[in-house]
Amino acid sequence: MKRIILLLATILFTTTAFVSDRGTQETAFKEGEYFKFRIHYGIFNASYASLQIKNEQLNGKPVYHIVGEGKSTGLLDLFFGVEDYYETYIDRNTVKPYRFIRKINEGGYTKDLQIDFNHDNNTAIVTDNEAKRSYAQKIEPNTQDMMSAFYYLRNTVDHTALKDGDEFLVPMHFDDENFKFKLKFIGRETIRTDFGKINSLKFIPYVQSGRVFKAKESLTVYISDDYNKIPLKIKAKLRVGSITADLQSYNGLKHDINFKK
Repeated sequence: MKRIILLLATILFTTTAFVSDRGTQETAFKEGEYFKFRIHYGIFNASYASLQIKNEQLNGKPVYHIVGEGKSTGLLDLFFGVEDYYETYIDRNTVKPYRFIRKINEGGYTKDLQIDFNHDNNTAIVTDNEAKRSYAQKIEPNTQDMMSAFYYLRNTVDHTALKDGDEFLVPMHFDDENFKFKLKFIGRETIRTDFGKINSLKFIPYVQSGRVFKAKESLTVYISDDYNKIPLKIKAKLRVGSITADLQSYNGLKHDINFKK
């Protein structure tokens, strides 16, 4: 049960990152973009999560500083409090990550990590602030962290060229592991949101079936079918129950949303 509850706060940061990486087009986002999501387990509100972009400098380089926060609410907060804080600093041109920060407290399970990426020599320096130690790890070329991948792929996807059944692999580094996340595009669908009907792209990220998910294709992600490519909804079928994350509010989008006429 603990692993299921942990998903309530982190599902947005670990699943909305994956679309395709075909083609190049106009930048999909800008400074000031803000999303807030409501995550619920069955009929119960479980947590909220947000993502925000800022213009900053890191070691003299102009970067987008992106902050993600997740916090439990209601009964979940009383019995299993969750506070997750994520940051990524990405190059404004290449959208590669320079630094990733993860500070979490999930029912007493804590982590305080900083990862600094050197893409010239394909190395990541991991600083564990709790253990007070740092160490280096090799990474693959063009590796992304769990947040930067979302923005990198939003910026490179050609949403007009996607065909049903297209599959993609994304190199990532997370929790001392290099892996390729597999994703399949399964079509277009108009979905209802708090803002009206929106045309969306529908993806299935492959996950490990077992104690948490019912099957490898238990996750479904809906991304707006426009130049923003923003996450609208996530559905997850679990061994016990289901999780849904819905976009609740947004601000500062660079392009118009493709509402259904």
